[in-house]
This record gives sequence, C-alpha cells and structure tokens, in this order.
Amino acid sequence: MTGLRQVTSGTFRSFHVRNFRLFFAGQTVSQVGNWLTRIAQTLLVLRLTGSGVAVGLLAAAHFGPLLVFGAYAGLVADRSDKRRLLLVVQSLAMAQSLCLAALAFMDRPPLAAIYALALAGGFAVAFDNPARRSLVVEMVPDDHIANAVSLNSALMTGARVVGPALAGLLVTTVGFGWAFLVDGLSYVAVLVCLYKMDTSALRPAPEAARGRGQVRAGLRYARGIPELWIPLVIMAVIGTLAFNFQTVLPLFAIRDLGGGEGTFTLLMSLLSLGSLLGALATARRETVRVRTVSLSAIAFGAALGLLSLAPNTAAALMVGVLVGLASISFMTASTAIVQMRADPAMRGRVLALQAIVFLGSTPIGGPVVGAIADGFGARYSLALGALATIAAGLYGLASPQLREPAAPAPVPTEEPSLLDPTITPRAS
Repeated sequence: MTGLRQVTSGTFRSFHVRNFRLFFAGQTVSQVGNWLTRIAQTLLVLRLTGSGVAVGLLAAAHFGPLLVFGAYAGLVADRSDKRRLLLVVQSLAMAQSLCLAALAFMDRPPLAAIYALALAGGFAVAFDNPARRSLVVEMVPDDHIANAVSLNSALMTGARVVGPALAGLLVTTVGFGWAFLVDGLSYVAVLVCLYKMDTSALRPAPEAARGRGQVRAGLRYARGIPELWIPLVIMAVIGTLAFNFQTVLPLFAIRDLGGGEGTFTLLMSLLSLGSLLGALATARRETVRVRTVSLSAIAFGAALGLLSLAPNTAAALMVGVLVGLASISFMTASTAIVQMRADPAMRGRVLALQAIVFLGSTPIGGPVVGAIADGFGARYSLALGALATIAAGLYGLASPQLREPAAPAPVPTEEPSLLDPTITPRAS
C-alpha cells in the first residue's frame, strides 16, 4: 500500500494546486463534449454525402484557420493574459456549438452551413491551442510542469474514450442535434472554472513586447535549435499523412470492415483507451531526446501498418488499442522537447508552430487521404500514413544532432490537440 501511495502521489501531485484542479475539472467535462461533437459532425457529413473527400474537406475546414492564422495566434498568446483570452475564445466556441445544434435539428441541414460552422470552430482552435497549453505551464511550480502536462494529456485521451462512445449512443438514439447541444452546454463547465481561478497564484510568462517581425522571429528561433526543429519536421510529415483518424477511420470501419457507425465509435474509443494508458504510463518518465521522438514515430508507423492489414473488426479493435498507445508515445515525446526547450517568452509562438505543422497540415492531408480511401480503400490511406511515419522516424535517427551531447529535457505529455486532431475548439 505504501508503494501504491508513492506512485499515485507522484503521478497526481499537481492536484495539490487549486488552479490546476479547477482547470482539470472544467476541461474534463468540456473535452468529452468536444469529442462528442467531432465524431457526430463527421458521421453527419458522411451520412449526408457518403463521400470520403467530403469528410476530408470537413477536417480541412476545422484546421485550415490554424494553418493560416496559427503563427499570429501564438504571438497573441505571448502578448496576452492567457486566462482572459481563453474566456473569450471559449464563449465564442460555445455559440458555434449551439448554432451547429440548431442546424442538426433540421430535416436536411445544408452542407455549406455545416462547413461554415466548422470553419468558425477552426478559428477558435487556432487561438485556443497556444493559450491553453501555455496556461497549463503557468498554473503549477516548475517541478510540477511535466506532471501537470502529463495529467492534461491523460484528460484529453480519457475524453476520447468517453466522447466517441457517447456520440454513438446519442446519434443512434436521439439524433445529431442532441449530441451537439450537449457539447454546447458542456462549455459552461470550463467557463465557470476559468472564471473561479485565483489569478494571483498564476505564474505568467513575460508578455512579448509589441514590434515588427515577431512571428518571423519565432520561426527563426525554432529553426536555430535542432531539438525543436527536427521534431517539428517529423510532426509535419506525420500530421499531414498519418494523423487523419477523423477522415480515415469512419471510412475504414464502415466500408473496409463492413461495420456501421457503432463500429467506428467503438474503434475510436478503444484507440483512445490505448492513448489513455500510454499517457498515464509516460507521466513518470523523466527524459526525452530526439532519438526518443524518432523511435516512437517508427513504433507508431508499425502499429498503423498492422491496422491497415487487420482482416476483420475484432482484429482491428485489438490493434486499435496498440495504435492509440503508440500514437500517444510519439505525441508525448515530440511535445516534451517543444514544451520545455522553448524559452518562456517564445513558448506561445513555438507551440503555435507545433500546432500548425501537426494540426494545420490536416487541410492538406485530409482531402488527400480521403481521395485515396474513395479510390482504393481506407486500408491504403492507413498504409500511406504508416510508411510516411516510419520514414519520418528514420530521418530523425539519421540527424547529425543525435551525435552531439544534449542535456535531457523533462517530459511533459500533451494531447494530440485532436487525433486529437483533436482538435476542435478545445483541442489538440
């Protein structure tokens, strides 16, 4: 029992901080609703169109604003009070979800309006992502940062277990409108918890001074540090061609496996369960290097390859757990270096750059893998992602930076804003 208490006290030590407890509680409710909407919206577009390209374009609408405005959003986060910025962004995202619910209650909701609301949610993603992730670091002491970000990652992946299952239940029983309405109401929890935080206990980073060329300065800063740049390059490849679960998995479950909407939501829930187990397993890890990122990318690619070969639903569900575990291992390693290696004054811009290359690449990769799935089958989309991921990992292993000594970086874990492409307004 003593050993168990030591393990749990180490794993959950950030809960001693009141602001983090409030943040965690609000995000727990909010992220379940977030995943609920993401899955329901994907299924709604697939039901209306029957097209993989249409599902890919939905993902492009979600994350296109992040690609275009992500760098500027990171600068805004560096210049702003993160808590106040999140209160504004989350309020707007709540309105977007409620409008989506109103559309879904129509007999035949217009597809263009669904895409327009997805685009509006994408703007929320762009500004929410760097502000929320930076705020996690500001809520706890330095020696709790890795643990706080790890627990936040576990929260995100746990929501991915509950959210898809709840989406499948609501969609098949009461319809799409109620699923979106539940998500809209869930924003109340995160808004109340943000409002109740003790601002005097936060440790805000110095706000970036206003000036010209600050976005370019953030890019130059990341480009000059191999421990930041190499993981960013790997993430760009994987984000474009592998982390397109929102597009590929419903097509794989329904067409290639011959299942239904319940098959897709179950596969997503089991994949997310693997991610949750992986996030908790890495919460106590203390070091990470570029080699760690590269090896975890190769493992993720191998798991995707196995999923593409799964002969039936039962096999796919079992491999799905492995894919989730391998994907979160890659995400925790790649985010660790970016989160902890960046200078505090540059953190918002570097995190925004990470979101751009990872989530912002979805508008490029989503339609591509959707078209491949339409033409050849979703197995080929998964196989392409597997090959690209393994190649990116091998690039990292071959980097000259690995032959130079480097101080280990503490390992926080983060949500994959999204499979976590994840990520709609509260993501990824």
